[in-house]
Amino acid sequence: MMLQKKSSLLGSMTGLLVVGILSVLSLTACTNPNTPAGHEGYVYEKPRVFGAGGYRATLTGPGNYGVSLWRNQVINIDMRPNTYTEHFKILANDDLNITFDFHAVIAIKPGTVRDVVENYGGEKWYARYVRETFRTFVRDAVQKYDSGDLKTNRENIALEVTEKLRGYLSVTPFNIANIVVGNINYPEIVANAVEKKLAAQQLLSEKETQKDIARKDAEIRVEEAKGIAEAQRIINATLTSNYLQHEAINAQLKMAESPNHTTVYIPVGTNGIPLVKGTQ
Repeated sequence: MMLQKKSSLLGSMTGLLVVGILSVLSLTACTNPNTPAGHEGYVYEKPRVFGAGGYRATLTGPGNYGVSLWRNQVINIDMRPNTYTEHFKILANDDLNITFDFHAVIAIKPGTVRDVVENYGGEKWYARYVRETFRTFVRDAVQKYDSGDLKTNRENIALEVTEKLRGYLSVTPFNIANIVVGNINYPEIVANAVEKKLAAQQLLSEKETQKDIARKDAEIRVEEAKGIAEAQRIINATLTSNYLQHEAINAQLKMAESPNHTTVYIPVGTNGIPLVKGTQ
């Protein structure tokens, strides 16, 4: 009788222990997957001893899946446009190494998070599916041009890469919003040569300006000489003998009234115009 009671008590305690363990496991297995704003969540169940696991639902942020006794987890994918920058050092068509950045703005189409996770690498979709193809398109476009033509053709290069990448991604969940060529940097030897060329052009421009100024100065002097010659011509035309005689008489009167007695006037010149001789 006592043995039966002990066995019954032991069975009860074992049952309580099992229930307790199951309760603890149930509580620790509860999850509440949530997704922030601008993201979509791929809700899935982790495989267990029993149950298939796998995809459960899609969450659009901000939101949560709710408390569950199952081992539900979520992979959140940012669906907003983001800028992906690639750094390049490429040989241009004239075999000069050019360094620059390319910036691609890419967004994920709404409602495609399951496709992104299951077929394109989930959170690593850019590195696994886009990056190398993007870089290949950039190299192909840049190597068509000589180094000196890259800056003037940056818009054409960006347009070519955009069209190729857009075609490549047309059947995927990804959209190209914009592609921009960043700063283009030439080797130091080329940069120095460009600076010298610009300095020489500036000096040449200054010389041309000085030349124009000298030409204008010469034109001014010619015009001044023409004016003087014309004035002399007019004066010579008006210097008649009577006018000269009148001026000579006036000069004699002024000198006669002067206290200077070292000058002698001899009116023996033509038409009475005096010859002037200074005395020692």
